[in-house]
Amino acid sequence: MPSNKPINYSLPSAPDLSFEITLWGQGTHAIAGIDEAGRGALAGPVAAAAIILPADPHLSQALTGVQDSKQMTPLARARWSIRLKEIAQSWGVGFASSDEIDEIGIVPATCLAARRAVEQLNPQPEHLLIDYLSLTGISIPQTSLVKGDARCYSIATASILAKTSRDQLCQEMDNQYPGYGFSQHKGYGTSAHLAALSHLGPAPVHRRSFAPIAGYLERVRGET
Repeated sequence: MPSNKPINYSLPSAPDLSFEITLWGQGTHAIAGIDEAGRGALAGPVAAAAIILPADPHLSQALTGVQDSKQMTPLARARWSIRLKEIAQSWGVGFASSDEIDEIGIVPATCLAARRAVEQLNPQPEHLLIDYLSLTGISIPQTSLVKGDARCYSIATASILAKTSRDQLCQEMDNQYPGYGFSQHKGYGTSAHLAALSHLGPAPVHRRSFAPIAGYLERVRGET
């Protein structure tokens, strides 16, 4: 089952525990699901969450209603975030800042955030189930799944923790840098965000290596 190449299967109607049950049956009990949030945003950090669920095949009953976080309402995500922290054997959320993204690139920064999340887990996991990415610089066996947050409970629950944690930071960014609307668009390139950027210029939390920001800075340099 371990694989560094993303595995693609037909999507189920909802996430389930099939991957976890297979690993539990092989004697691997501490399995961490990992997912990220904010990879495509123009501002703010990228977040990654890691969560170890109890090794219990009946856990799916307690997780009914969990989906890929993008398919859930903000209220449902907030409620599940609290519940999952109670259910989990262990969980952690890691971040890589906009400066780190500009310095090393978004994919390495996403992996950095994921490794930071894994480092917070106790016990350390015996296997990682990851949404699409393959983590380098980590010796734990891992399986990368295409659209893992739609097919695997461990990854779907991680997606909720990553999303809610990053959304909270975006609210703090909105308070610190008013006018951009970070609490509404969460740093993504909406028309309102781009209009604010054109009017206010980039904030310190904007990713200067990303095209809209880099293009803005290039135009400003050309005008001076």
